[in-house]
Amino acid sequence: MRALALTLALAAAPVAASDLSSSITDQLIIPAFKELAEDAAALADTAKADCTPQSEALRSAYGEAFDAWIAASHFRFGPTETDSRAFALAFWPDSRGKTPKALGNLIRSEDAGISDPAEFASYSIAARGFYALEYLLYDPSLSKDGSADYRCALIRAISTDIAATAQAIAADWEENYAAEMREPATRYRTEAEITQELLKALTTELQVLDDMRLGRPLGSFDKPRPYRAEARRSERSLRHVLVSLNAMEPLALALAQDDAGLKADLAQGFKTVRHRAEALEDPVFAGVADPAARIRIEALRQQVKDLRALVSERLGPALGVAAGFNSLDGD
Repeated sequence: MRALALTLALAAAPVAASDLSSSITDQLIIPAFKELAEDAAALADTAKADCTPQSEALRSAYGEAFDAWIAASHFRFGPTETDSRAFALAFWPDSRGKTPKALGNLIRSEDAGISDPAEFASYSIAARGFYALEYLLYDPSLSKDGSADYRCALIRAISTDIAATAQAIAADWEENYAAEMREPATRYRTEAEITQELLKALTTELQVLDDMRLGRPLGSFDKPRPYRAEARRSERSLRHVLVSLNAMEPLALALAQDDAGLKADLAQGFKTVRHRAEALEDPVFAGVADPAARIRIEALRQQVKDLRALVSERLGPALGVAAGFNSLDGD
């Protein structure tokens, strides 16, 4: 898919040692959100043409746009935080099952507000975004409940909302935040604070990969939780691991700047994790419930932990900054 190809191409793109934040902004961040906006717009257009849940064209457009979000989602600061845009695109994990409840309520009541994009944008984030749309396209129950006409309208409303949110993020980056990244004094006091934000984006996404994308379905040996795998209904759980890895690698290499040894070790670390993930051939991590297969998924998680340690112990000190706290750290 295009988002996956983009991240792989960017991994090879040189980033100047000087003006690090400008290079990362121009070569990685803006292209990622532009790709998201384009693919989300294509999703909305496809839904307008064919809103049938089983539509091959609709599911393909959904996959392209979801790939683009996963590839951009680690840049979760600035425009993605404004108006809770990131949560509007991706409300996950949903440990209390709010998304199916919110969608079920809309379908049962046939809430007419979904026809107004501005009003729908004020609805609960549980009923918006990629994970809500996944239920309508792939869930055996919600893809068939209620009126077919209303479900169609809801699919179109969510797709339109995703496109509007993605476009708002991309425009905000290009028109406002990119300049502020290039001129630290306008938002940050020092270049080091921008570098810290970028390092935190990398370390937080590695933590998401470790604790959430792998840790949640793994659960414990006595109580594996395969049903907690991300986007399992659309069989995208493993794919998100791979797209995320391919999106993080160019950022890590850019942050390593001209340290050839560190760059080589980071590249090898990402390669090792990627090869382990590709060898799984388990799109939804169903193997967590099988002791023999579980060992391979646990090994993948350990390699992610090793990569996290490499970033923490060598990349951070090389940059002279610490990643700082993030929203996953708790109190």
